[in-house]
Order: sequence, then structure tokens, then C-alpha cells
Amino acid sequence: MIAAYYESVFLLSVLFTLLYAVMWNKHFDIHFTLIFIFVPISELGYFMLVSAEDKGAALAANKLIYIGGCFLMLFIMLSVFHLCRIKLKSYVQAFFVVFSLIVYMSVLTIGRGKIFYKTVQFKQEDGAGMLYDKTYGFMHTVFMLMVLSYSLLSILAIAYTFFKKKDVSRRLMFLLFLPEATAVCCYFTMKAVGAKLDLQPTVYLLAQFVYLIIVQRECLYDIDDSVVDSLVQNGDTAIISIDFTYNYLGCNETAKKFFPALNTLLVDKSIDQNSEVNEPIMKWLSEFINDPSKNKFYYELGDNIYLVNVRHLYNGGRIRGYQFIVTDDTKNQKYIELIDRYNTDLKREIAEKTNYIIDLSNNLVMGLAMIVESRDNSTGGHIKRTRQTVRLLTLEMMKDKAFDLSDEYYRDIIKAAPMHDLGKIAVDDAVLRKPGRFTDEEYAKMKIHAAEGARIVHSILSGDNDAQFVRIAENMAHYHHERWDGSGYPDGLKGDEIPIEARIMAIADVYDALVSKRVYKEKMSFAQADKIIIESMGKHFDSRLEKYYILAKPRLESYYSQLGENES
Repeated sequence: MIAAYYESVFLLSVLFTLLYAVMWNKHFDIHFTLIFIFVPISELGYFMLVSAEDKGAALAANKLIYIGGCFLMLFIMLSVFHLCRIKLKSYVQAFFVVFSLIVYMSVLTIGRGKIFYKTVQFKQEDGAGMLYDKTYGFMHTVFMLMVLSYSLLSILAIAYTFFKKKDVSRRLMFLLFLPEATAVCCYFTMKAVGAKLDLQPTVYLLAQFVYLIIVQRECLYDIDDSVVDSLVQNGDTAIISIDFTYNYLGCNETAKKFFPALNTLLVDKSIDQNSEVNEPIMKWLSEFINDPSKNKFYYELGDNIYLVNVRHLYNGGRIRGYQFIVTDDTKNQKYIELIDRYNTDLKREIAEKTNYIIDLSNNLVMGLAMIVESRDNSTGGHIKRTRQTVRLLTLEMMKDKAFDLSDEYYRDIIKAAPMHDLGKIAVDDAVLRKPGRFTDEEYAKMKIHAAEGARIVHSILSGDNDAQFVRIAENMAHYHHERWDGSGYPDGLKGDEIPIEARIMAIADVYDALVSKRVYKEKMSFAQADKIIIESMGKHFDSRLEKYYILAKPRLESYYSQLGENES
């Protein structure tokens, strides 16, 4: 029964997100979209938790749940400020995002560290998995304060707007207050009665429902967007329709004001009833039929100049004739200029917000990778160096096109490179930080990082819409220690069974290990490293990558030489 509740809530959240996608408008605030993306992710976490059969799966699900706490409340708060027309400085928004990210990174330590959960147990009760006997670390207190702060700031913004601002709908204020108040009530009610069933998923679902109502009216509050429709209805645009046999079908009142001769025409009769109408229309149609791209004409009548746009007349998905959209160009020029300026600003804002999200994603990936690397005292700077090596190799491959991969594919390989060693987070410190070579037993423990890395990457990126990037990142983490001759690990793949991105990563990984100093060895000269790499082609590495390595070698050596100079 409990599992059915969480499953139903998850499916409804997905449905609401699909409805939002159908309703989406380019004028919507970016935080609306983020809310509808993150709610199903969080709801999925709840469902995965009750469906978990062991502690590991339950902890992974719990981390998805905390995405809601860390980011959903933030995006809801930012959307409230947007709807209340309260502008936040960009650096203030950046602070909130970074702070939420830091808190969520502490969430990712659950099961491995004690800063968020000191202890936690897992059990199944009534057919549902659950975590209990949780002892919280100090970062959980920070998390709670953060969530309460976001809720409080949202409520204060709503209250301020309600009493101080006249240009925001009171209905909107009520809708915004509803999920906030419900969340607070549910939280304290659950604490008071000790309910086993978590009502937070329902609160998220309510927030989605409320925001669907809000976005349905959002365009009405957006003056720029509503102007276009209003112009047609308020008499600034004339519309004339005829069928394929050039019979007059009708026009709106504005057309009759623009062209009084239309008042003499009978519906369903040929437009040649009046030459004043027939001559220009037949001229426009003749050019349009011969070349549909010629669909705009200027027409002078009296002191006015009209812009005529010829289109096909559609009805029920079928083309039934022709339609003439006529506007007084004298008045419209200023409007066009206004729209052009608005579109330019809108494109710039969208580009800025898109780049912001991309930068945030890239920084998250790099941040996670650097956290993992900080535990390994033998590979300092490895992720940055291997990423550069992968970049230099792929640049040569992009020129050749022998592997028939798109430039976007190569860019995803470079972007995913820092994630290849994420699995080391699952390796015990005693092994990972050992100041010397591994024993056979220790090496066996170290080798689990490949499969663990793929699992972690999948868990982190499972909500990413870019399926290609997710697959590349998983493959690089999983298979970068496979060898061309099948002697690698973890699965002993050979030849083309190894994904191309993992084959590229393997060269970068080994090259960096050879020319870099480690606690158990000095760095090799470029000549020694080059000899080993070339000799390993066809054994460890794909021999087809040899020419790209050779082409990239001068820039590789220059890059590592500069690193050596900086270190010295």
C-alpha cells in the first residue's frame, strides 16, 4: 500500500511535467522548468526508497530525495521572487545556488562519512524499505536551516508583495502561498504524530499543480506576449479569405475599414465582382502561386501603405484556399522595432541562463571529481591533466573523421573525462592513500573503482536528458582500464567491444601516469613514455589511435613541460 502511494505520486508528477511541456512558452521563467524537472527526480527517490531491498539501494534513493530539499525549495523561492516581481542581484542568486550545491554535496557523503548522517539503519516493514535510527551530523542541521530559510524568504516575499505591490495578482499571491503553508503544516504534523507515511511527495505534487495553474495565466500577465493577440482582436489587422476558385469567403471588420470596396462583395461569389479588389488580389496570388516564398507585398491606398501577407487558408489541417493578412505598415514599424528589440534581449537572456546551467553542471562534475581526487595522495592534478590529454587527442580525431563521430560526441568525451575515476570514492582510504605500490590483495580492491564509477555516474546523471553524455560518462568510468587484447579489467573486454571513449581515456590515463611523478615512482622522460605507448599499441591500446597520439604528441609534451616549469 505504501509503495503504491509513492508510485502513484511519482507517476502523477511525471504527468504534470508532461502537461507543463505541452503548455511551455518561451516567456516562462527558467525556474518553472527546473521545478518540473526536479520534482519527478525527487518523487522517484521516494519510490525507489520504499522499493529498496538493501541499504545501498536505500541510501542511493535517499540522495535523490534530498535533491528536492536542496534544490526544489531554492527554485520555488526564486520563482516566487520572479512572480512577485522582486529582482535579486545575480550574485545573490549565485550564492543561493552554490550554498545549495555545497549542502547537497554533503548529502552525497551519506553512507561514507558522518557529516550528514552519522549512523543510519535499513529495514523492510510492511513490504516497504525504510531508513530508521538516523543520527544526524552537523550538515543535516545546516540543511534544515537552509530549507526553513528558503520557505521563510518565500513567505516574506509573498506577504510583502500582497501588502505593498499593486501590479501583482492577489489570486497569484494565494496560489504561491498555498504550497508553502501546506509544506510547513505537513512537516510539523508528521513530527507531532510520528507518521510513517511521508507527506512531502504530496506537497511537491501540490506545488506542481499550483504552478500548472500559474503558468496557464502567466502569459496574460506578460504584456509583451499578450500584445500580439490583442492587436488582431482590437482592429489593427485585416483578414481576407478566398477559396481555390477565387470565390470570396469573407473578411473581418478591420478589412472593410481598410478597403471599403469589400463591402460590395457577396460571399461565395467571385472576387471579380469588383475590379478594385480583384486586380491587386489576383496579382498577389499569381506571384505567390508561382513562388510561395514571395508572400509579402506592399499596397498603397490613399495616404496609407499596407503590408499584405499571403498564406494558405487551413481548415481542419487541410488547405482550403488563400488568406490575406493586411496591416497598416505605418503603425506597425514601431511595433516591429519593439518586437525585434525584445527578441534580441530575450535571446540574450536565454543564452545567459542556458550558459549558467551548463556552467553549473560542468562545475558540479569537476567538483565531484576533485573531491574524489583529494582522497588520493598519489594522483594530484590527474583529472585536469587527463582531461587536457583527452582534448588534444580528440582534436586530432575531429580533423580526420575516420571514426564517424560528431563534434558534439567528441565534446561530450572531453566533458566526461573528469568523471572517469569517480569510483575511487568507494575504495578504502587505507588502499587509496597507500604511499607505495599495492599488494595483489590491495590491487584487487583498487580495481573495483571502475565498476563502482559507472554505478555512481549513472546514479548522479540518471535525470539528465542528454542520454549520449550519460552513456559516454558511464563508459569512460567503467571501461578505461580495459585493454585491446582483452587482458584488462573489470570485464576483460577486447577490441571493438571497448567503447571508443574508453579507449581514448585509456591512453590519456596511462600517459599521465608515465610522465607524472607518483609517491611510488619518479616521472619518466617523454621519450621513455612515448616508447611504452607506441609499443603498447595493438596490445593495451587500439592501434588505430596511434596516429592521433603521434599528431598530438608535440602539444602533449609542450603542455606537460609547462606544468613542470610551473611546479619548479
